[in-house]
Amino acid sequence: MLMRTDPFRDLDRWTQQVFGTPARPLVMPVDAWREGDEFFVEFDLPGIDPDSLDLDVERGVVTVKAARPELDSSRSMIAAERTRGVFSRQLFLGESLDTDAIRADYRDGVLRLSIPIAEKAKPRKIEVIRAESAERQAINA
Repeated sequence: MLMRTDPFRDLDRWTQQVFGTPARPLVMPVDAWREGDEFFVEFDLPGIDPDSLDLDVERGVVTVKAARPELDSSRSMIAAERTRGVFSRQLFLGESLDTDAIRADYRDGVLRLSIPIAEKAKPRKIEVIRAESAERQAINA
């Protein structure tokens, strides 16, 4: 088999892993949606050891870090397209979410975050008080 040498191959591979392409998305692709009073985010993380997952939240920013083990150097790889090592992704959450009550579940290669909508952000009724007399009253400050 004849193969050409491409000096930019590693650079191309690295940029595709970091920035993604239409054919091959980012290292940690996500889906996000709202159902009722809860916001959900799912990260595709196949082959990740659950013990390597690290989630932090600070000032409305959730950081997800994960690690996939390096390849066994004794293997003669034919294809190695999955990202290896430690990688992370940040989500910027709005003030309407309750970051103190985030729940995380990792199952079948998918990390799911469940984030409740904050009570202060939920719609509510405001009671209108009807004045019994027609005379105006002064407001003391």
